[in-house]
Amino acid sequence: MTYFEFVEKLSSKSPTPGGGGASSLVGAIGVALCSMVCNLTIGKKKYEEYESEILEILEKTNKLQNRLLELIKEDEENFLPLSKAYSLKANTEEEKKIKEETMQNCLKLASKAPLEVLKISYEAIKLHERILGKTTILAISDIGVGISSLRASLLSAKLNILININSLKDEDYKQQIKNEIDEIVNDGIKICDRVYDEVLSIINK
Repeated sequence: MTYFEFVEKLSSKSPTPGGGGASSLVGAIGVALCSMVCNLTIGKKKYEEYESEILEILEKTNKLQNRLLELIKEDEENFLPLSKAYSLKANTEEEKKIKEETMQNCLKLASKAPLEVLKISYEAIKLHERILGKTTILAISDIGVGISSLRASLLSAKLNILININSLKDEDYKQQIKNEIDEIVNDGIKICDRVYDEVLSIINK
């Protein structure tokens, strides 16, 4: 889809794309801005001491950006079985059992893509932190926009994970995932806020 088509479909009552796809796209935009800042810096004499590191970061951001774009479709594909599972009959005990087992499996599948989005966004956030002070000052605001986009993607992915795993019966699995995402999100938000404040400080000098 073009971005016009994506947003138009997102605004409709169609079950997909939804919040998961939106968080993936926002994350991809955030990573793309990191790539852009790197590309604008490469070849500039003032930053030649950082060139090898910037090239390494650029290679990583390209991969992360592409993966986030792929996850838009994967999230849609993983959610469809869950949306169908809600419609399963549950009139008899056997039907109720089948529906419950199907729902549990589908809930885990639906949380898979958002969990990867969350982890990729966190990785990209750390790359933004690395380029700060090593890239062209002319694109400093783009680092701020990139880190803000990834902050939104991180928090949005968390919501998409929780809405699915909170209905799971497997308490051990649920708690394991919650502990994992809380650790990532808490550290990610600290980095985002620190980078954003530094960007703001540089712009206001």
